Amino acid sequence: MLYLLLVPLKNLSIFFNVFRYITVRTALAGITALLLGLLLGPVVIRWLKKRQLGQEIRSDGPQSHLLKKGTPSMGGILIIGATLVPTLLWGNLSNSSVWLAMAGMLSFGLIGLWDDLLKIRRKNSRGLGVRQKLALQVLLAAAVGGCLVVMGLHGRFDLRLSFPFIKQWTPLLGWLYLPWITFILVGSSNSVNMADGLDGLAIGLAFVSAAALTALCYITGNAVWARYLDITFVRSAAELTVFAGAFAGACLGFLWYNCHPAQVFMGDAGSLSIGGTLGLLAILIKQEFLLLAVAGVFILESLSVLIQVSYFKLSGGKRVFRMAPLHHHFELKGWAEAKVVVRFWVLGVVLALFSLATLKLR
Repeated sequence: MLYLLLVPLKNLSIFFNVFRYITVRTALAGITALLLGLLLGPVVIRWLKKRQLGQEIRSDGPQSHLLKKGTPSMGGILIIGATLVPTLLWGNLSNSSVWLAMAGMLSFGLIGLWDDLLKIRRKNSRGLGVRQKLALQVLLAAAVGGCLVVMGLHGRFDLRLSFPFIKQWTPLLGWLYLPWITFILVGSSNSVNMADGLDGLAIGLAFVSAAALTALCYITGNAVWARYLDITFVRSAAELTVFAGAFAGACLGFLWYNCHPAQVFMGDAGSLSIGGTLGLLAILIKQEFLLLAVAGVFILESLSVLIQVSYFKLSGGKRVFRMAPLHHHFELKGWAEAKVVVRFWVLGVVLALFSLATLKLR
């Protein structure tokens, strides 16, 4: 919006020419998102408290978490709002990928919001049924995938699959891209959802992942850098840098109120929208496999649940971890909550840096 207003003014003053640059608008979007998060945080928290929209705690989780019952939940609406508004202000809205990214974030957030409202209304930690929730995620992911395939058939999205370190083999998937996209979006959204169990853990990791994806969007959307690093050039990815920068800023702003002791929880409205957004950005810039490193800790959290459940069933009641997801295992080993969070953040930073390093290693 501001992009369309300010850029034409370059004819009046050379100063307004700076708003043409992706880097400038990304920085402005990130700062705007951060300020929105910081300024609107207290307003959202008071509103949630007034309506008694508090978190319900799992009875089978660590007993120390019972003290968190009643903490305002559904703070994910703040993350979504603080991402979308700066994107609308500073982004070039003629870019269809930007609209798809915003729509995907909002849609996954609405599924999570419905889940949060059911938990609050029923006054327990069970919202949507597992099958019902998964079905909604699959339908939404398939809808997004369908849009991308149609765009690909009209030459507006590359339907070839890119593998890191394998430059020559890029199979054209066509409609087979649809199940691949669906798998990534559903898996990514659920991974963040499982990691959201400690104050500041998920949102801190989300900031790290969003920051890495901001860099990847810029590199992938820049023809010179893409050619130099021998990666797939995606023209529309350049403008996605603004969205990713706003997303990173929104995560940082929310962390201010979600760090220990948390004043507000993101709820499923936040975790599902964050996970869906991370997956969608990776798909749009043709770096799906790098998501394994960019969102590595989230994936480890999901794998810990899968391993625990599978082994429990196969062994007749035995466990690999003291409790899953993985962060609860370390809590029960005696690690303080803050120690678990910070060490998981460190691991997240290492994996994100590794994902960026692989670009040059190729």
